Amino acid sequence: MSLYAAVAVSGFRRHSTYRVATAAGIFTNTVFGLIMAYTYIALWDQRPHLGGYDQSMAITYVWIGQALFITVAVMGGGFQDELIERIRSGDVAIDLYRPADLQAWWLASDLGRAAFHLIGRGIVPMLFGALFFDLTLPGSPLTWVFSLVSVAIGVVVSFALRYLVVLSAFWLMDGGGVTTISGLATMFFSGMLLPLNVFPGTLGEVARLLPWSALLQVPADIFLGVHTGFGLVRALAFQAGWAVVLLGAGRGLQAVATRKVVVQGG
Repeated sequence: MSLYAAVAVSGFRRHSTYRVATAAGIFTNTVFGLIMAYTYIALWDQRPHLGGYDQSMAITYVWIGQALFITVAVMGGGFQDELIERIRSGDVAIDLYRPADLQAWWLASDLGRAAFHLIGRGIVPMLFGALFFDLTLPGSPLTWVFSLVSVAIGVVVSFALRYLVVLSAFWLMDGGGVTTISGLATMFFSGMLLPLNVFPGTLGEVARLLPWSALLQVPADIFLGVHTGFGLVRALAFQAGWAVVLLGAGRGLQAVATRKVVVQGG
């Protein structure tokens, strides 16, 4: 465990060196937050309590989304490009023979990345939103704690989804197309564009059952107090369930890919 803890710390430090990029990201998240906040204000003026949110909750949802956009890597990034290139070049064969689990190594690194971005690019936009808008903030410290737990699980689900995308490069050799499709699916089904609660009928029901909802919709609803009591337990279990299933799928696909490398190497 000390090895993977060190990898996570290394991932945090690595991303903390990009200070100019972080400042630019904070500015971008804040600007997009303003645009989306005023768009939501106009929408909720016409449709009060749309999706079960009042206007304050809807605006809060916007700033939660901006705080988590990079944290849960909605449009991909993090380890993806690096690992895909290692697969394409064949360097991943060295990684597979190391006395460290490939999936656990990159998960630890991604947790470090996410922790930095939650602090570096999440807090400032959220504070800006709180200063200029009437946000719905948790009144209980426990809600803050459960929200952070939910975000952490959401990061794991995000990693597991992206890891499956990366492993496709063992057969496709170029993960660019799959990465792009995955990013678009994540943008739509995570609730980044609109809360999944406002999706109509069957589309909304299906969207809320898909793993992408664990990235933003579930953490946001916990933060907003939509999930309480047994509903909170069920929401966290939903996220954890997807994390276990997707990590298991990644481990299984990794085993198949490892056999493929061994056969080709032999």
